[in-house]
Amino acid sequence: MRYYYYIVAVLVLAVDFITKKIIAAQLDLYEQISVIGNFFLITSQRNKGAAFSILQEQRIFFLLITVVIAAGLIWYIQSVRKTAKPWLLVGLGLVLGGAIGNFTDRLRTGEVVDFLQFNFGSYTFPIFNIADSAICCGVALILIDALFGARNESRQQPKHSEEKELT
Repeated sequence: MRYYYYIVAVLVLAVDFITKKIIAAQLDLYEQISVIGNFFLITSQRNKGAAFSILQEQRIFFLLITVVIAAGLIWYIQSVRKTAKPWLLVGLGLVLGGAIGNFTDRLRTGEVVDFLQFNFGSYTFPIFNIADSAICCGVALILIDALFGARNESRQQPKHSEEKELT
């Protein structure tokens, strides 16, 4: 399939949109539902900032940055799609879908719906959503490609001394 990375982005966008709509419609702000004891909770929260609520009230900044990032991702996908490994393109699709998911929230309401909460003993990890998860997983795949893809390419290239012997 030639454009599966865009299908990945659209699927992330759809799942993110649906889950945020359900949370916003069914739960009051800060209401919690226990999924796995105190370890995993669904907690309705809104975030006007970025990851971990930094840069609160910077809506225009985030909208502009997201447009630039999305355009860059689309350009990059188009320029490397024939030579890139599938996991790199899936990673780029995940980041693209997640970025657009949070972008649409900020554009429509000025805030992002977050609801996935994990607690590790007394530590509570910052609450996040499907788009955030997709971005993190996508970045992980991109890093894996950068680390292991470059190493595999260097193994396949002839060594400098071998090139001299051939000429």
